[in-house]
Amino acid sequence: MPKQKTRKAIAKRFKKTGTGKFKRSSAGGAHILTGKSRKQKRSMASAAMVSKADHKRIATLLHS
Repeated sequence: MPKQKTRKAIAKRFKKTGTGKFKRSSAGGAHILTGKSRKQKRSMASAAMVSKADHKRIATLLHS
């Protein structure tokens, strides 16, 4: 049976932490930043964790 391939699009967007959770970047920070507050832009710069509901789906696509 052949090996399963990793979804490269998913691998570029998510990183696995030491405890087995997945880190993700916050959405909305790419463009149209003039209408957003400083606080909002600052919070988008930091990483967030993937929710428990999506964890299994991400793990399957990353084969980890």
